[in-house]
Amino acid sequence: MAKQVKSDVQVANVEQPDVTICDINQVSIEHLIYVFRGRQVMLDRDIAMLYGVETRVVNQAVKRNEERFPEDFVFQLSAEETKNWKSQFVISNQDNNLKSQFVTSSWGGVRKCPYAFTENGIAMLSSVLRSPTAIEANIRIMRAFTSMRHFLASNAQVFQRLSNIEYHQIETDKRIDEVFKRIDAQTPPKQGIFFDGQVFDAYRFVSDLVKKAKRSIILIDNYVDDSVLILLDKRKDNVAAKIYTQNISPQLQLDLNRHNSQYPEIVVEQFNKAHDRFLLIDEDVYHIGASIKDLGKKWFAFTLMRDIGAQELLNKIAVG
Repeated sequence: MAKQVKSDVQVANVEQPDVTICDINQVSIEHLIYVFRGRQVMLDRDIAMLYGVETRVVNQAVKRNEERFPEDFVFQLSAEETKNWKSQFVISNQDNNLKSQFVTSSWGGVRKCPYAFTENGIAMLSSVLRSPTAIEANIRIMRAFTSMRHFLASNAQVFQRLSNIEYHQIETDKRIDEVFKRIDAQTPPKQGIFFDGQVFDAYRFVSDLVKKAKRSIILIDNYVDDSVLILLDKRKDNVAAKIYTQNISPQLQLDLNRHNSQYPEIVVEQFNKAHDRFLLIDEDVYHIGASIKDLGKKWFAFTLMRDIGAQELLNKIAVG
């Protein structure tokens, strides 16, 4: 075993041209400590940087002394963990010139998943790699782990409060989203287009408008049949319904009489001055591009009129 340690020391002290030379006093070791699998760890490449050797020197020392490095001392990151670590590293260290240079020179072509050393694993490394640089680095590393433990212990309540705040914020955001969804569900769309074949979607759209009426529904449509009467029956109790159409045919009058004998009355009056279709839901006026009975058979658009109210339109009809 002593022979292996000596060999390791010799390898670690050999000048390596592709190793970044850095002053460990300029490195904030706390920023090199990550959390994986619920443990605070340092990665082999960071340790090698602080030791002033290649990463393979550190890992070779571990392989030659496997019995000293159980899984709770060192473990290899999975591909997913490595991917997440790389993305976090780039984001969190964009302004760190020393580490950025190290990333560029030593990590750019890394394809293997790095090894993670726990505090015990790093302590064990000090008995395997004994160069002056490694010893000095180990002292700083162990102090950094101790400092991190004290910091976490001292601020445990703060972290718990932050966690609770974050949880409550998430719950609040969910409730706000739910409120907006309900508001959206209760607010009819202001404009849109239905394409040919969307018979059910168009029918449901008008049906929802009818159901939302609180006082009155007035339809201005030159082409009406019994399907329109059935649609208007979806209104709430005590909501008045009236239709203006250019021609009341004998069949429509017959259907209307039969309907009104069984269901809440729908009033139909003759009106031949309208070319377009309008659906008045309480005070809202919808311009409908197709007759209600033909919804979804061809393309048509609808628009909620903003500059005119139902009463103003009804006044125009009364004037005639």
